Amino acid sequence: MTIWIKVLLVYCVIINIVAFATYGIDKYKAIHKKWRIPELSLILLAWFGGSIGAILGMLLFHHKTRKIKFKVWVPLALIVHLICLLIIVFKII
Repeated sequence: MTIWIKVLLVYCVIINIVAFATYGIDKYKAIHKKWRIPELSLILLAWFGGSIGAILGMLLFHHKTRKIKFKVWVPLALIVHLICLLIIVFKII
């Protein structure tokens, strides 16, 4: 396993933990009527590699599950990431 694959794996783990935690923090802030994390930031976390953490955060915290843009953009990010993973693993291109 090359160093770049190891770095990519560490990045994926960290960004997913950050995404999951951010969804939880935003849910906490919503309940307590505090300043919220912008929706664009939540969606971008998913697109920058945290799609699994974002989906788990949505499901576990029941957060943003009724919003259409989250129902579309976050799973779409996961699909794109899985396609990229398949391309990398199987060197399709």
